[in-house]
Amino acid sequence: MTSPDFPAEMNVVGMTGPGGPEVLVAMREAVPEPAAGEILVRVHAAGVNRPDILQRQGLYPSPRGWPARPGLEIAGDVVALGDGVVEFKIGDRVCALLGGGGYAEYCTLPVPQALPIPAGLDYIQAASLPETFFTVWTNVFDRGRLKAGETLLVHGGASGIGTTAVMLGAAFGARVFATCARDKMAAVEKLGAERAIDYNGEDFVAVIQQATNDYGVDVILDMVGGDYTNRNLSLLAMDGRLVQIAFLRGAKAEINMAQIMMKRLTFTGSTLRTRPVAEKGVIAQSLLAHVWPLLASGRIAPVIDSTYPLARADDAHRRLEAAQHVGKVVLTCG
Repeated sequence: MTSPDFPAEMNVVGMTGPGGPEVLVAMREAVPEPAAGEILVRVHAAGVNRPDILQRQGLYPSPRGWPARPGLEIAGDVVALGDGVVEFKIGDRVCALLGGGGYAEYCTLPVPQALPIPAGLDYIQAASLPETFFTVWTNVFDRGRLKAGETLLVHGGASGIGTTAVMLGAAFGARVFATCARDKMAAVEKLGAERAIDYNGEDFVAVIQQATNDYGVDVILDMVGGDYTNRNLSLLAMDGRLVQIAFLRGAKAEINMAQIMMKRLTFTGSTLRTRPVAEKGVIAQSLLAHVWPLLASGRIAPVIDSTYPLARADDAHRRLEAAQHVGKVVLTCG
């Protein structure tokens, strides 16, 4: 692997231990070699996500077999192939979902977790896709079974996940509502939400019930949990689906089981990081078939809030934790 094209070592961002953004530090590591069924990617950009913050805090470690460093999504060029790889060739532009270690100049990963960069997108835009688009697709469309003509509520509509869910929900013919801070409402509505709701100053249940003539919503994508849970259940229409992907206000809630039974509700949820490669590959192929054409045509486009060089990953984390962003924060490499 050592040659003018493949240096022996690379720059990475690792952690000195659990803690605040200051524990993210520049390090040097050996450039990895791809195993059978893997590719080596020269990383040009890496997305920053809330699970990275949890990992930095010592709450969400990388799955076994992945680097114990943050970074769940990258975009770059394929520079080496492991044995048996025929799906990609040297020089292909790809974006990919990782289990960890994306804050680096090179990454290896299983082929099923990589996708070609949609036509017209640059590396920064492409690096913002995998974590959020994989998450939204599997939760809103697979688990939530959202269909055209239904109504979707997205909590945290200005986040990376939220902006993606709003765009995709609208693109696939749903009526979309979203909660966010007041100063972000216009941006979220521009992405396709019929109505953005100020989560600090408005009651999302009352606003949506009025807007839907008390119908409610068919699907809710929630990352808040806690005291939102019963309010979500009360807002769901008959046969509605509540999909939980995080719990910023707490993992525990006392709920009214009667409304689940009376309205035949589905209360589900999932995590993505620890799912097997084969399952992630299935999601990737669904995205390639159904969503990548929308990106290539320009019908939807990833929302980039800000970019930081790799060595300033700590500042990128501060930006995310301040909750001032709309869309994705991305690191650039080289």
